[in-house]
Amino acid sequence: MLSLGVTKGDRVALLCENRLEWLYTDMGSLGIGGCLVPIYTTLSPAEVHYILEDSGAKLLVVEDEALLEKALKVAKDAPDLEAVVLIDGDPPRQSIPRVISFARMLELGARKQTDSPSLFEDIAASVGPEDLATLVYTSGTTGAPKGAMITHGNIMAVINALDQVKPPYADDRDRTVPFLPLSHVFERVAGHFYGMFLGVTASYAGSIETVLADVQEKKPTIILAVPRVCEKIYQKILDEVKKQPTWKQKIFYWGHRAGATISEHREKKRDVSFTLKLKYRLAYALVFKKLREALGGRVRWITASGAPTSREIILFFNAAGIMVIEGYGMTECCAPATMSNLADYRIGTVGCPLPGVEIRLDHDGEILIKGENVFQGYWHREQETQEAFTPDGFFRSGDIGAFTEEGFLEILDRKKDLIITSGGKNVAPQKIENLFKSDPLFSQFVVIGEGRKFLSALVNINTEEAARIAMQESIPFDEPRELLASEAFLVVVDHHVALLNEQLARYETIKRYAVIEHTFSMETGELTATLKVKRKVIREKYRDLIDAMYREEKHGPRPFREAVKQGRRKADED
Repeated sequence: MLSLGVTKGDRVALLCENRLEWLYTDMGSLGIGGCLVPIYTTLSPAEVHYILEDSGAKLLVVEDEALLEKALKVAKDAPDLEAVVLIDGDPPRQSIPRVISFARMLELGARKQTDSPSLFEDIAASVGPEDLATLVYTSGTTGAPKGAMITHGNIMAVINALDQVKPPYADDRDRTVPFLPLSHVFERVAGHFYGMFLGVTASYAGSIETVLADVQEKKPTIILAVPRVCEKIYQKILDEVKKQPTWKQKIFYWGHRAGATISEHREKKRDVSFTLKLKYRLAYALVFKKLREALGGRVRWITASGAPTSREIILFFNAAGIMVIEGYGMTECCAPATMSNLADYRIGTVGCPLPGVEIRLDHDGEILIKGENVFQGYWHREQETQEAFTPDGFFRSGDIGAFTEEGFLEILDRKKDLIITSGGKNVAPQKIENLFKSDPLFSQFVVIGEGRKFLSALVNINTEEAARIAMQESIPFDEPRELLASEAFLVVVDHHVALLNEQLARYETIKRYAVIEHTFSMETGELTATLKVKRKVIREKYRDLIDAMYREEKHGPRPFREAVKQGRRKADED
């Protein structure tokens, strides 16, 4: 990079999936005081251009020819970009900016190292904690992406905080299989940098499609994941169970209950009776051992950070001997600000603040964060930086929380996600969505209702589960997706919605819903790279459908038939 003209403070952009060259580029940039700007490979050319131009990147490293093509569409309009480095493939002979291979960059670097053997060490020694290490652009769930300025000191604050927690999370005997994108600050800081600090062995997953096979081959002891991954594993297990004979299903659910009971005893530090221990041993052999084997057989813990996770799912993993670590953080506080402690935790909370992190709640419940882990502000956005902090220096997270009596932090919802109905009811949508996603029939569930008389939802159906139910109910179909328009099958969906509504307060119940036939995804724009829902995008994309759900049209989107008249009456009353 030095040989290509990158100097201390220059921005180096990286458009690449997880691989060793990602790490080489990151560490090389950090070593000379450069500022790495990771870019998700799923972003559109327009979004790539925005980040290149906004950051003023001088050098861009791309993975392959497909991503090079995406980059070159916009590179000419990025005024500060001087060169592009291609990891795989042959660079075009003529291009503006110039393109060279990664191998060629290494050759240039080796030559410079020969000419100036102490140059790298001298520059690295001049890099201090206050120097900018990376610009991480926010996912844009609430607007245009902003570049969060993170220093070397911010990163080391998180590493040192994690290292002070007892019992320790990991040591140099641990192995992991990273599959979350390194472009996300959680995997990069809490996974990679902390892992290198400890000496953890990392074996990259080949792709998201090969994760299970990679995990079974490499047999990790720790896994960094997000709640959606845990949900998918759990739903897959339930799907398989429902294909089994009735007697096997009964054994599974008996074991599930026994495992959940002992997990709750561990959580609350209750004594476990001899009889319960025997039940659990049998349940483990019949049910939970298979889950551990599916994840390689050695996993001690798995994270489920970034969004609420169903208690039922956490109890299931814990019963298998795989502790689910819940945590809380964001790009602006350099990943985790709180983490569950392996020895003392409460399911449904995100643990206590890490050492060196101070958290308090504002008058409206907003979580305020202060510590050496908190970022320096937004790149070239002084006004938004000022608005992000309180007068006494606490970062405004935008999340609503509460502390339990024992001091554990609970995340209630995003401040901007809270739904206020026309009747003045404050509704936390994530709680409702989490409940519905615990049903294997629903793969995604997005609650709508801001300024409306009642709540509605946009729904993705799990077609595998739909097919299983249809066969059980003798509902004819050729392809599972046909069921999404089948009147007979949608009666079943109505029933599932009605049953789940029984667990909610009256004003929280879903009165109408519409099935979205394509799955919400990063590619179609509804999810971020860490699988969080982009609510603003969904509201805009499906505006007509949402409006139709609130019109009294005879042929509008589906009310769930069992309660629609009663639901409308209750909505009017509310």
